[in-house]
Amino acid sequence: MKTVEHTLDTLPPLTEAQKSDLKRLAALPDDEIDASDIPELTAAQLSEMKRPEHFRPVKKQITARLDADVLAWAQGQRQRLTVNVDGSVACSGVVRR
Repeated sequence: MKTVEHTLDTLPPLTEAQKSDLKRLAALPDDEIDASDIPELTAAQLSEMKRPEHFRPVKKQITARLDADVLAWAQGQRQRLTVNVDGSVACSGVVRR
């Protein structure tokens, strides 16, 4: 079998049929997508996964109002406040990572 490699710059354009399929799939709720032909990852496989060394999440600057006691607690952690906010939101289940 011939191996073909592409970069984002060399990908061929999508056909109309492919665009139509992607729109149809994007409209489906997750529970209606058949993924039965994709094996689930084992706990061992998941434990070996690592983010690439060059991975840097996109950060956006915001302004937020916090209760004084929450701010005092965060500053007392001796870590950057952004780390605490990111971790708190991620751990709360509001954002999936």
